[in-house]
Amino acid sequence: MTSLVIDVRPARTSDAGQLADAYATSWREAYAGIIPALTLERMIVRRGARWWREVLARRAVLVLDVDAIVAGYASFAPARGHAHPGTAEIQELYLRPEYQGVGLGVRLFSATLRRIKGRGYAKVLVRALAENDRANNFYVRHGGRLVARTDESLGGRMLPCLWYEFRP
Repeated sequence: MTSLVIDVRPARTSDAGQLADAYATSWREAYAGIIPALTLERMIVRRGARWWREVLARRAVLVLDVDAIVAGYASFAPARGHAHPGTAEIQELYLRPEYQGVGLGVRLFSATLRRIKGRGYAKVLVRALAENDRANNFYVRHGGRLVARTDESLGGRMLPCLWYEFRP
């Protein structure tokens, strides 16, 4: 009998190549038809393995490791701006498409919230593009309270964003 090993752990510099691939596949799937295609591809090209190695030196990143494959990742930091003391922000939480829909996103999200709580934060903010129904439904299903709406300019388009608050 074979066992599948699933773990959420801090990312290592040796994960950089797999992180770049997880980023590319998950973003293409999540944002096709939302972010203009040329803008999306430019964003993906900029985030190769070298970019990830540099980021891992200064940002908290967790990976969802499924039998030594980086199936997804989450990054977090103190919330931007001075209006949110004691608040962290999950900046990114993504899974490769082939790992979606089987509970692994919940596992990664829950582990990320536990890690944030362990660092003393009382609140967590998460932003999702309003057109990303899958992400918005996920955050609402898992207790996110809609607290703000903003806009982000990408590829010459203003894209509305929704902000959710969680209490870890």
